[in-house]
Amino acid sequence: MPPDFAHFNDDVLFGENWNNGDIDLKTRCVITVVALMSSGITDSSLKYHLENAKSAGVSRSEIAAIVTHVGFYVGWPKAWAVFNMAKDIWTSDCETAQAAHQAQMIFPIGKPNDGFAQYFTGKSYLAPISTEQVGIFNVTFEPSCRNNWHIHHAAEGGGQILVCVAGRGYYQEWGKEAIELNAGDCINIPAGVKHWHGAARDSWFSHLAIEVPGKNCSNEWLEPVSEQQYANCPNF
Repeated sequence: MPPDFAHFNDDVLFGENWNNGDIDLKTRCVITVVALMSSGITDSSLKYHLENAKSAGVSRSEIAAIVTHVGFYVGWPKAWAVFNMAKDIWTSDCETAQAAHQAQMIFPIGKPNDGFAQYFTGKSYLAPISTEQVGIFNVTFEPSCRNNWHIHHAAEGGGQILVCVAGRGYYQEWGKEAIELNAGDCINIPAGVKHWHGAARDSWFSHLAIEVPGKNCSNEWLEPVSEQQYANCPNF
């Protein structure tokens, strides 16, 4: 490499510029990925900067949102190219996090909760623990995942009990402040109460969902939890 080029590359670009404190490292990494994607550069330099972004704290959900957003402006083929590269970089991280979460509890994480995916923001998993006498299901939420506002209806009895078994999450009733949930916490939800529950943005979360017996029980799924409602959770 010519000495002058090496100087500009090593000393100026990756030295002075990357260490300029006017922009934090995470933001600088995102800007660089967006610039390369916009230019259609999907070679080893993009791979390097995607890995750099991950190291700087860009999560799997954040990079997905970034690439999707930019794709509308610079072209869908470019977005697909970046997704194909990014998924390999972030997949191993997700698998490691899932394994670490599983190690915290005795109940299985289960399979993707595809049957109820339309009522969740983010990805969840479902593991039936008991399907006789009283229904008990282990529900696991990836970071930032939460279910929609919903109501458990019943003519008599009914409702739900949540027993938190691993990770950190939230529970909120309509008109009240959200509360933080941790392993060992128990929430009693009477029938007729509008509410939601899910994971914190930086943690996987699992709880046992226990169906309280009653007459004419049903669930009413409502609107998703807005980003503003979610951001107002404690210790967000």
